[in-house]
Amino acid sequence: MGTRIELQTVLENLLGSRNVYFQPPETIKMDYPCIVYSKNSYFTKFADNKLYSKTKKYTVTVIDKDPDSDIPDRLLSLPLCSFDRHFTKNNLNHNVYSLYF
Repeated sequence: MGTRIELQTVLENLLGSRNVYFQPPETIKMDYPCIVYSKNSYFTKFADNKLYSKTKKYTVTVIDKDPDSDIPDRLLSLPLCSFDRHFTKNNLNHNVYSLYF
């Protein structure tokens, strides 16, 4: 589909800010709401025993203080995006998605 830099831009536009972090180190101070994402795996197709196509799979997490935020719904509107799980940690809501891009 696209490059990681293109995905970064898509996520920043979706969030409406630059609080989008790719594999952030634990020492970084994040501003909320934010999106954190990392590369997870590839979806691959083969033909004649050769790689025919591959699509990168990312784990994307929306972190927000607001449990009723509309950011998760906006993220879910992206093509090839599916909801994985929700959890709360340190009074922050985490919505985790799988996204092929």
